[in-house]
Amino acid sequence: MVRATLGWTEVRGLPRLAMLGVAAALMLAGAPAMAAPPAEPSVSGGEAQPVFNTAAPIRQDLWVRAPVDSDGDGRDDEVHVQVVRPAGASGKLPVVYQASPYFAGGNDVTNHNVDVELYVPNGAEGRLAPAPGEMRARVAEDLRAAGITVDKGQITWQYEDFFLARGFAVMYGESLGTGTSTGCPTSGGRNETIGARAPIDWLNGRAKARDAQGRNVVASWASGKVGMMGVSYNGTLPNAVASTGVPGLEAIVPIAAISNWYDYYRAAGAVVAPGTYQGEDTDVLAKYVYTRADRNICTPVIDKLEQNQDRVTGDYTQYWNERNYLDDASKVHAAVLAVHGLNDFNVKTKNVAQWYEAIKKAGVPHKIWLHQSGHTDPIGLRRDEWLRTVNRWFSKYLLGQNNGIDREPKATIQREDKSWVNEADWPAPGTAPATAVFQPGGRSTGGLATSGAGKVTESLDDDATKTAADLVAAPSSPNRLAYLSKPTTTSLRISGAVDVSLALTFQRPAANVTALLVDRAPDGSSRIVTRGWTDPQNRDSLAKTSPITPGKEYAITVSMQPHDYVLASGHKLGVVVLSSDNEFTLRPRPGPGFGVNLAASKVSFPVVGGQAALTAAIG
Repeated sequence: MVRATLGWTEVRGLPRLAMLGVAAALMLAGAPAMAAPPAEPSVSGGEAQPVFNTAAPIRQDLWVRAPVDSDGDGRDDEVHVQVVRPAGASGKLPVVYQASPYFAGGNDVTNHNVDVELYVPNGAEGRLAPAPGEMRARVAEDLRAAGITVDKGQITWQYEDFFLARGFAVMYGESLGTGTSTGCPTSGGRNETIGARAPIDWLNGRAKARDAQGRNVVASWASGKVGMMGVSYNGTLPNAVASTGVPGLEAIVPIAAISNWYDYYRAAGAVVAPGTYQGEDTDVLAKYVYTRADRNICTPVIDKLEQNQDRVTGDYTQYWNERNYLDDASKVHAAVLAVHGLNDFNVKTKNVAQWYEAIKKAGVPHKIWLHQSGHTDPIGLRRDEWLRTVNRWFSKYLLGQNNGIDREPKATIQREDKSWVNEADWPAPGTAPATAVFQPGGRSTGGLATSGAGKVTESLDDDATKTAADLVAAPSSPNRLAYLSKPTTTSLRISGAVDVSLALTFQRPAANVTALLVDRAPDGSSRIVTRGWTDPQNRDSLAKTSPITPGKEYAITVSMQPHDYVLASGHKLGVVVLSSDNEFTLRPRPGPGFGVNLAASKVSFPVVGGQAALTAAIG
């Protein structure tokens, strides 16, 4: 484990001889040598220019007081920050700030067992005894996704030199309970937001900071203009801090970020894992990032997380509402450049879709990038254009440049062939709901069309040992119902969330319900485009479990994760229904599932061109 170390360092630049070497190198490269470093950022064409030497920046370790005592020790928590500034700058600098719980690495922890029986209200305790789950040991993956390197207490970031060269200071902040910060981690809890906000208050003179010797430190060099940016948890904290409306936070770039933690660990009442981390939950994540030296003080806090997160009913409670930043979207004034992978099933696309929509309704300046990869930073996909976009975004909102980025198309989307397009906004303009119905034959292959619904009930059994991909690929199965259109006569674009409305009769008093959107190619291969889950016990309310009576028909809707997908001409559009999803839901023992009344079931697709386009494509 790599841990940030105590101490305060300040390196003011290269020796004179070395600086002469840099100047000579610039001259050989055809660039003019600078007689003296600039005092403040230089802008041309609305973009900050790379005029600062980044070889030996000033680096400081400080501890900022946060107005919260999350570890209950009777003292305000302290947030360790590392500030990096370009050497020689004497003007007021804006700051690009990344807050993270990962700078000090993480612990190996055991996830929850997911091979358990589902909750039945007022029924006998049916859950299996706890058993070791998957080990969460992903320090390298988390840091790599964020582009972070930590060596002997020095934090660096793949964007650091880019920003320093353009006159932005870079600040790293360790989340409460991690590294050399005090306090406790709570996986999106209010104390973490307060802790991440405190360094912005310090930059604006509203909070105190000390160095390792206890001396008061003032950010006299800072302009007070701050932009936050990061990937995953490091992208979630910008959303959280922006939702407080903190003065000085002018722009954020949340990449693969959470907007509502309930939608990270739950789905419409169902206990659902982030992709590839079955059995993880808020308590597991808190144990993972709990890297402060005191290994005991936060134990009661984390134990309370385990109690309050409720892996039994999956209901939406005040615990989750505290971690829902959408409720405070009206407080956001920071301009939002949101980025997400359309194939990210770790932080699922619902998180960016609902945040982006909330930001638009709040009248906040906004822009979105959607790419074809998963849980990743777009710098590895379209480096030059991405860096230029980020530079212009921060130049606009941190440096006050009227560069027009706010008047350009709001959406930049990578298509399936890896090309990029700019569009007015997202979901795509011209998108409207279009309805299709199911035709019999789902245990092998039923039909999907815009008319001619089947007049039968088709049933499936639940077998969580089988993966969704295997069930989709199987020519027939008792464990899923598959409905495919005829080959499309034209391409079809789906932009948004697909809703599957099902009339279900359950054979047991508890069940998972899963729906998949499928693309069946002419060669017979299938791709799961997106998927969704629900607990039918939460059919009336996310906050309240309502019992299921076996044999009674219920109207259940499964909303899939939002997507933007072009189904090629000649491919078949498909919806596959199953019960438990091996990779995401809890996994009860195999057994009876449910029946689907085809006559009372339908699918609503968000289609560019609406019903006319869907009818033209699939009939």
